[in-house]
Amino acid sequence: MGSERVTVNLPADLMAEARSAVRRGAATSISSYIAEAVRSRQRRDRSLAALADLYGGPPPPAELAKARRTLRLVPPAAAV
Repeated sequence: MGSERVTVNLPADLMAEARSAVRRGAATSISSYIAEAVRSRQRRDRSLAALADLYGGPPPPAELAKARRTLRLVPPAAAV
């Protein structure tokens, strides 16, 4: 798959975290870090769209909260 050069403006704190991830070895580059963030957002959006199709609209908040707790996508304190 090819790549395309783009220019974006990001808040300084987000860039600091991305640079830190590269320094720690958690990402190979700023580009790979941002690409993974975009992929993650796209997966989330597709998953929510699939749920909306199943429910005939946005999933009920209680169902989303239950799924997040089950999948451990929220910290325990926030899951209450």
